[in-house]
Amino acid sequence: MPTRLQAWQVLLGGICALVVTVGLARFAFTPLLPPMQAQAGLGVADGGLLAGINYAGYMSGALLAAWIESPVWRRRLYVWALPLALGITALMSCSTAFGVWALSRYVGGLCGAAGMLLGSGLVQGWLIRAGRRPELGLYFIGLGLGIAVSAVGAMGMGALSLGWAAQWQGFALVGLLFMLPAWAWRPPVPPPAARAEAGVVPARRWMALMLAAYFCAGWGFVINATFTVAIVEKQPLLAGQGAWAWLLVGMAATPAVFIWDRIARRLGDVQALLLAFAVQIVGVLLPALSASLAAALLGAVLYGATFIGIVSLTLALVGRHSPANPGKAMARLTLAYGAAQMAAPALTGRMVEASGSFDAALWLTAGVLALGMAALAGVLRLPPR
Repeated sequence: MPTRLQAWQVLLGGICALVVTVGLARFAFTPLLPPMQAQAGLGVADGGLLAGINYAGYMSGALLAAWIESPVWRRRLYVWALPLALGITALMSCSTAFGVWALSRYVGGLCGAAGMLLGSGLVQGWLIRAGRRPELGLYFIGLGLGIAVSAVGAMGMGALSLGWAAQWQGFALVGLLFMLPAWAWRPPVPPPAARAEAGVVPARRWMALMLAAYFCAGWGFVINATFTVAIVEKQPLLAGQGAWAWLLVGMAATPAVFIWDRIARRLGDVQALLLAFAVQIVGVLLPALSASLAAALLGAVLYGATFIGIVSLTLALVGRHSPANPGKAMARLTLAYGAAQMAAPALTGRMVEASGSFDAALWLTAGVLALGMAALAGVLRLPPR
């Protein structure tokens, strides 16, 4: 590793790390869910359960990230997550046993937390110490890029008529290409953090409303993240078009963080969040209202354009309201987000198996997002600090 890294190296390494730890270790499951159902006997309910197990791993990783204060261990866990993410991606191809798949999805969630929480902190800390602007908007490009890589990879390997197991192995090889720069340009061990001085903490009611809103956001996120491809494939005459929808999600998510930052500067943070929730509701309901390919693809675009904006705006807002210990406040939000991500896929899978359609689950998801908007409206009604 170079003794003196440049800002572009740290950022590019972080972007590649997100592709490996989140884009492949987690999101490759979404475009590969239909071939696993067709070829490996995976049911819709079990697919939802696996997604819930993945988010249980993510929530465990969030707890661990919030608990560990040693900068040495935070970086060590982040570095370990890079090769581990490739290993558990390859593990998915080694068996048709549900227990093996569950182990892979759980550890994949841990790796995702390392990339999202530990990685963002390491990259931002390095940029600040180097006197650079903490451009984490660039860092989170890795989320959209990871989705796009998983979609293009599934489309390409599907065109080659590779089976589900071979496609998991292919993703592990693709991930190796991204792990090399992520490993070479990983940020060094940061110095021990100074003890935070006592500062303003958010009001209990304000924080409770933000936790409720972020729980609802997590519900909306995971339903689309897990079932976008399957929803498209389920529509009449749309078989084989699911990967295109997932590609559009990634393409829409990549620039979204910059767009929502601009909207927030113009409207305000909470108002921008309300707009993002409303747009995501439209995207969720489009496939339920129309069986056309255009509706399914537009819904995917609207989902991709909103989910990362909701995450970045919410975490930044809560961090600013907790100047004494922003990491602790963000960890609490992440746990609320993760709780929804554990419950929603399993419930959705059962609903789809019982009804044979995603429509009821999509309407439920829209209702949950509407409750999130109500919580945000409550935030606006609170007196200013």
